[in-house]
Amino acid sequence: MKTLTLLLVLFFQYSFSQVTFVLDDIPVNTSKDSSIFISGDFEEWTGGQEKYKLQQKSGVYYITIPKLKNKINYKFTNGSWGSVETNSEGLNIENRSYEFVKANDTVNIKIVNWVNSSTKNKKSTANENVFILSEDFEIPQLNRKRRVWMYLPPNYEMSNESYPAMYMHDGQNIFDATTSFSGEWQVDEILNNLYTLIDFKLIVIGIDNGQEKRLNEYSPWMNEKYGGGEGEAYVDFLVNTLKPYIDDNYRTLPDKEHTAIMGSSMGGLISYYAALKHPDVFGKAGVFSPSLWFSEESIEYAKTKGNLKETKMYFLGGEREGDNVSFEEISQTVKDMNTAVELLKEEGFPSENIISKIVPDGEHNEQFWRTEFEEAILWLFENK
Repeated sequence: MKTLTLLLVLFFQYSFSQVTFVLDDIPVNTSKDSSIFISGDFEEWTGGQEKYKLQQKSGVYYITIPKLKNKINYKFTNGSWGSVETNSEGLNIENRSYEFVKANDTVNIKIVNWVNSSTKNKKSTANENVFILSEDFEIPQLNRKRRVWMYLPPNYEMSNESYPAMYMHDGQNIFDATTSFSGEWQVDEILNNLYTLIDFKLIVIGIDNGQEKRLNEYSPWMNEKYGGGEGEAYVDFLVNTLKPYIDDNYRTLPDKEHTAIMGSSMGGLISYYAALKHPDVFGKAGVFSPSLWFSEESIEYAKTKGNLKETKMYFLGGEREGDNVSFEEISQTVKDMNTAVELLKEEGFPSENIISKIVPDGEHNEQFWRTEFEEAILWLFENK
């Protein structure tokens, strides 16, 4: 009986454990009324939600996080990835991590710098053929504005060619390390290299995420805990506002055969949805590490789209995506992805139009997606 009681005590302590993060030291130029947030994989890396805003007492910031998963990865921000913590030189730091092994724990943190105070004048890592189309492109469907990036092929200004185009989400992370929160995809470097080696040419349009609105915009379906539901309006913006503007003002090949959409994580989810919802617009989709867990409806949606005979979809997942994955298992991301792919095929989606690549050591981060980008883009646009 004593043994059972002890096991029950240990179980409840482990299941309901929590950790308090205390900021012992913050950058000297942090304003006294600054808001500091903790953001991580436990809340989908939003950059700063109100519920994860640190409290302040006598000038000391702190927050208590209950156990949401066995291990969390996180960083601190001033409310967005444009103000994330950095090292003393203003460069990205590795994600912090914490493993819940105690019932109640306290972790003391030192933040040495913020990106907005050190990288304001830092040179962009984007190539010369990348530019900001607009800092505040109107999204009438959501009554908000967004920064939009563009990559043009190296020969764009010297030719009269028209080019295929791809729309990508999380624009902050595509071209420029100074705007990314955990490293960039290096899409411009990869495409410039492919242009030199094999004359591969593609226009890329990158749309910044909405930071705290990211989860809402990147899912058409609701999640009781995290929100969602604005994905249909966001995709409507891409289809009926942004793409027509791009096609009118730049030399694109506007048909579905030459138009792709790509993203990772929640960006993978909305790319999956957009390609299946609008096959007449997006004939190709790169679906990297899709967050299909966000809603049961996401996988069910595949059952209605097996009749798409001309859409190409490149699915990518890593077996090490997630914190609770043993080497004998595969990640939930891969399991859900496999289910969606099989459903599409069962409903008649041509097998030759789907690639589903599983990488044994693939993790849920920009490094993984960057490494796999070239292979995906060449398959999607082969013979184009």
